[in-house]
Amino acid sequence: MNMDDRTLIDSLRRQLRERPDALAYRRGERKLSFADVERATNRIANALAAMGVGRDSRVAVLTKHHIETLLLTLAACKLGAVCMPVNWRLAAPEIAYILKNGEAPFLMADQAFIATVRAAGLDSVRTLVCTEQAHDGLQSFEDWYAGHDDSFKPVDADTHDAALQLYSSGTTGLPKGIVLSHAGLLSTSRVVAKEWEFDQRRVLGNPLPVFHVAGMTMLLLTLYTGGQTSAYSEFDPAGYIRAIGEHGITHTFIVPAMILFMLQSPEVKQGDYGRLQLIAYGGSPVSETTLQQAFEAFGCNFLQVYGLTEVSGPATFLMPADHRAGDAELLRSAGRPIGGGRLRIVDPVTLQDLPEGEVGEIWIESDRNLKEYWRNPEATAAAYPEGRNANGGWFRSGDGGYLKGGYLYINDRIKDMILSGGENIYPAEVENVLMKHPAVADGAIIGVPDATWGEAVKACVVPRPGMAVTEREIIDFMRANLAHYKCPKSIDIVAELPRNPSGKVLKRLLREPYWRGRTRAIA
Repeated sequence: MNMDDRTLIDSLRRQLRERPDALAYRRGERKLSFADVERATNRIANALAAMGVGRDSRVAVLTKHHIETLLLTLAACKLGAVCMPVNWRLAAPEIAYILKNGEAPFLMADQAFIATVRAAGLDSVRTLVCTEQAHDGLQSFEDWYAGHDDSFKPVDADTHDAALQLYSSGTTGLPKGIVLSHAGLLSTSRVVAKEWEFDQRRVLGNPLPVFHVAGMTMLLLTLYTGGQTSAYSEFDPAGYIRAIGEHGITHTFIVPAMILFMLQSPEVKQGDYGRLQLIAYGGSPVSETTLQQAFEAFGCNFLQVYGLTEVSGPATFLMPADHRAGDAELLRSAGRPIGGGRLRIVDPVTLQDLPEGEVGEIWIESDRNLKEYWRNPEATAAAYPEGRNANGGWFRSGDGGYLKGGYLYINDRIKDMILSGGENIYPAEVENVLMKHPAVADGAIIGVPDATWGEAVKACVVPRPGMAVTEREIIDFMRANLAHYKCPKSIDIVAELPRNPSGKVLKRLLREPYWRGRTRAIA
């Protein structure tokens, strides 16, 4: 590992010294060496500077494309500016809020999103370009910067300067701009390179969206290690299975929903996994059944990641050796802290530390912790109740869990906890049992109003193709395998579960019809 890099640009400079012509990024037939990255980012930096973008400015992307986002991110860093990837699934008013919040004068958007951008009426955006091709009077991104000089002297930057700004989902209020530093992002690259055994000989498959912290940190891993990224703007299960063999993918980071969709694809049995060494997964719970099927199908090492955008991605890893141990309880763990990080379990009301085995809020101390919430000192202060310290400060994650033998066990977001008859019920535990039913392809547990108990447990179930299942059958199965108070009292059979692009089930959408016009009894 290289400990000398202080900024992302230092990593690029090192690759230019050591292996400028090595393949760095590819998407389909498009291929870029590190030297290509340097020339393109210099031109982009010059183009941005010409329109007045400078230190602490924000520039934005609304795109599915990895390479263009990476180029704009590095060009912005060369100016001391910051790139803001925006979630392309948002509605026009939500996009308008984020771009106004970031005061981004520049926006690169895919052709498919131009109409949404124009509907948003973005007064702050002075320059709008189309990602891949000219469209509706707009220049393509490449045409916009192509005429500028390919040499540029980056501004001096401190390792704790802002390098990337991602936005929270806004499920508990307006989205917040999460500002990540060079130091935090480099720390992620260092720990991933070490623990995943990823170096310049490896090829990383990246199908994750660029507005997601994992999608971005995986791009930066190539910059740090000198390895190669093979990027996929759309996730197609059968297509990704073929890409693993065709592009020689050795490592990939995907969400459990992607694993499930790949397992359900007829292509899964024909895939070439001979060079695949590691599947890392995270972002949402995974059932033991799905995981065991994945072990058999792909025949490689597995590693679970638990983390958040606010900690520049990873906080804990459940290592391949833990997966191979054959311990069912250990597989339900999220692993142990990584890269010098530490964990505490804290009572979310009293803020007192809780003993081992007791569920509370997960607090994280790490040099990967966010620099700040953009122009929101109140939220930043609330995230660090004890202030900052030399190790990054103790960050309140909002997630519920407990520690056992040094391993972290995740229950749920504190806000997703179901309070029924005075008992705390964590949906992840119930979902793990639900997914063992042979007729269940996908499922989620939510709390709904109950006149007697305050909340009652409800299961939303997607049956396996060609299989029928009744409410009674599922309830009886659950009661045979779980304490009755944790079991669902009702079942909704649905065609699919609503998910965000990173694969997380949008439980607020499942709960909404039942809680409309009510105030939830818990946060």
